[in-house]
Amino acid sequence: MEEKEKIAQPAEENAAEAKSNFNDNLHGESLADRTKVLSPWATVMKRFFRSKLSVIGLVTIIFLFLFSFVGPLFSPWAANGGKVIDYNPALIIDQYSYPTIEYTVNGVKYSAMDLTITAPDFVRLGGISWSHWLGTDASGYDVLTRLMLGGRISLTIGFVVVILETVIGVVLGGLAGYFGKWVDNLIMRIVDILSCIPTLPIMLILSVIFTESGLGGSISKLYYMMIFLCAIGWTGTARLVRGQILTLREQEFMLAAKASGLSTGSKIFKHLMPNVVPQLIVSMTLGLGSVILMEATLGFLNLGAPLGTATWGNLINLASTSEYREYYPNLWIGAGICITLAILAFNFVGDGLRDAFDPKMKR
Repeated sequence: MEEKEKIAQPAEENAAEAKSNFNDNLHGESLADRTKVLSPWATVMKRFFRSKLSVIGLVTIIFLFLFSFVGPLFSPWAANGGKVIDYNPALIIDQYSYPTIEYTVNGVKYSAMDLTITAPDFVRLGGISWSHWLGTDASGYDVLTRLMLGGRISLTIGFVVVILETVIGVVLGGLAGYFGKWVDNLIMRIVDILSCIPTLPIMLILSVIFTESGLGGSISKLYYMMIFLCAIGWTGTARLVRGQILTLREQEFMLAAKASGLSTGSKIFKHLMPNVVPQLIVSMTLGLGSVILMEATLGFLNLGAPLGTATWGNLINLASTSEYREYYPNLWIGAGICITLAILAFNFVGDGLRDAFDPKMKR
């Protein structure tokens, strides 16, 4: 009997605890009070930061932006565009300190000072030191500072081009997918034509045209090149948006939007486009690396910004010279590392966002 009482005692305690929990639930406690419900965006962020490669890519992108936009503020050579001068003569010309020469030409008397001005010397092709972590180039510029300033242009161009491409692609792809019929046929035929344009040969032709027109030595040449890339680079985004809208426009929520009498713009940009945003974010992130690589390719071929302008493409262009490639790798290898890191980082972030936005992903 004693053993049966000992065995029955835990069962009675469990029953009492269950009864207490039941009473607590009766007094207003629910499952939602014990669990934390995440919003869709919080769920996406949780999935994104679960991937180590995505976090590494995001940290690398933040580092590159700080390096390019904040780094020059701490460089002593940034104020002069990176040029390093041995000394600053700060000449003050005093007419009483130098002999004066007077002469007459056609009855007009002139006076001049007999003086000699020594031009400042530049530190050309200086080696790696504590003052210049990557040395100086043939023009006397600090390579590390030029690398920072070049990142500003390369990253800014990448974001501007991708944003413009996305805007054009969203508008035209949304119109094609929603209206269909002749609107869809017209826009898709334009997409087919632009997709057949050979980009690099057209870039070569445009570079020659800009050079002959006097824009070869101006930074505006690179901007015109980027405008051309925007004009032909929106086709992929338009196809993506069109395909998504063709699927979504037959869903129940769109039938409800039509029944409520909403305008066409509201149905497209308030009901359809928010459902395409995840795919657009992934497409933009992956496209940033491609644009930066294109800018580097144009700079390497001397088709982008003028050689005096600091961009990652122009810096890596020095590798095309055998002397610099063999004896001065510090002049161009930094730009190659930055380009590689930027492309890998944007691809890692893009892959992480694609997996995070996929509702089928369980890991």
